Amino acid sequence: MNSDKIKQGIARTPHRGLLYAAGVSKKNINSPFIGIASSFSDLVPGHIGMRDLERQIEKGIHSGGGQAFVFGVPAVCDGIAMGHSGMQYSLPSRDLIADCVETVAAAHQLDGLVLLSNCDKITPGMLIAALRLNIPTIIVTAGPMLDGVCQHQKLTMIKGSFEAVGQYRAGIIDEQKLHELEENSCPSAGACQGLYTANTMACLTEVMGMSLPQCATASAVSALKRRIAFDSGLQIVELVKNNIKPSDIITRDSLRNAIICDLAMGGSTNSFLHILAIANAGNINVDLNDFEELSNKIKQIVKLDPSAAPTMTDLHNAGGISAVLKTLYGKIKELKNTTGVIQISMEDLIKNTWVDTELIHSPENPVTTKPGLGILYGNIASEGCVTKISGIDEKCYEFEGIAKPYDSEEAAMEALENDEIKAGDVIVIRYEGPKGGPGMREMLAPTSLLVGKGLGTTAALITDGRFSGGTRGICIGHICPEAADGGAIALIEKGDKIKIDINKRTLDLLVDDKTLAERKAKLKPFIPKHKSGYLAKYARSVKDASHGAIV
Repeated sequence: MNSDKIKQGIARTPHRGLLYAAGVSKKNINSPFIGIASSFSDLVPGHIGMRDLERQIEKGIHSGGGQAFVFGVPAVCDGIAMGHSGMQYSLPSRDLIADCVETVAAAHQLDGLVLLSNCDKITPGMLIAALRLNIPTIIVTAGPMLDGVCQHQKLTMIKGSFEAVGQYRAGIIDEQKLHELEENSCPSAGACQGLYTANTMACLTEVMGMSLPQCATASAVSALKRRIAFDSGLQIVELVKNNIKPSDIITRDSLRNAIICDLAMGGSTNSFLHILAIANAGNINVDLNDFEELSNKIKQIVKLDPSAAPTMTDLHNAGGISAVLKTLYGKIKELKNTTGVIQISMEDLIKNTWVDTELIHSPENPVTTKPGLGILYGNIASEGCVTKISGIDEKCYEFEGIAKPYDSEEAAMEALENDEIKAGDVIVIRYEGPKGGPGMREMLAPTSLLVGKGLGTTAALITDGRFSGGTRGICIGHICPEAADGGAIALIEKGDKIKIDINKRTLDLLVDDKTLAERKAKLKPFIPKHKSGYLAKYARSVKDASHGAIV
């Protein structure tokens, strides 16, 4: 075992003395040492219930014959960080989390890990760490929160708060109604209710085989989630005994399975960044071309909030991820270790799985013939950009509008709040990419305000930043090259025409090449916004979005 390096032999007497000081018994000193990397935080609603789950995992580890050690990692709530400078830290926190898990596990020579995660950047950060360390690992995602209800109206965090702000600004609801919605939109612990980034990554983690069946969709406050946590603790000891590592489970085929399910479900556009970063961590040959190839083959079979009314609760009741896998059986690659952490075949997993076909459609009868996500190219995005097709009304698949460029999210928000954006406009938010932001902020506040004001089908928004999984409307993100790198998005001027064509997967600035070359020659070099601290280091080392914004 790895841990023998810190507990075997005369030379390790000081190490054993310190381990006894930590409470390890003589009986357990030779047991597998299992770390529980917990992202518990009183600040993050998706994580406030993790103390109980830590206890369940710990019980499982000790019942299985292991010795558990809990340690903490950072967690950022994207919803709370949204719309101000705090969001600059969200994406960079992914790599910080990976570094934290790697550091603690490697420094103490742990034999295995249970990674307790939930919200947006924590799960991919932990998956990156798992592949770097390549010791037996299971992920427990803490689960979605309960649906909100206000006067018999079903609510989610997005519709009950962010979009409600737009409705209030537009005079659709009054201040009293706004407060009623905000108080009832998030009624419990857990990740926000729709197929946003947190729940998208939980689903893809289960598809890859890094968490137990039903883990992605089981409610954060359910008894089932507690049992899954306990069983994960039991199972990690078996993985250590059999030396089953993340590299045995996360492969090119399992990542492509995750992409297929992502496209079929219409998940968060952030999954593009995270899957590419996970592939890089495992030295796995998956890139943007895999998304493009598969997006031309996969139709959307599930449509959840924010693009429709059903939530993660409804997906769980419809059969969960096992039902999605059963429905896509034949489309996805059958792997011996598809559900790697429990070592059973996909066929055995789905044999007795029930599928609610009203929510989970068959590939022959899809929700739409389009995939849930898509990659666009054009003279604005020569290296690609992404959109959540499932969140766009089909009558808007071809959209041509007038550019209104802004060099920050704050400037665009001010324009929206002052009613400067009208039908037929294309809001351009730039210098918000991985390097320019820095940190590639999510644009949930402006996109929600756009929808809330009734402009979701008549105005568009494009950015070199990114979007929350809760975004809907004509929104294009991850534009590469970004403005800070002199990308064409930096050359757009007020009044230019921009054409978006979802069917052809194109995004173009309708300005001739000569004019663009003249503008390029006059473009001033980008001056970094931060001179010191974590964000300055991040901006110096981060790659572009088409490479997963890896550092």
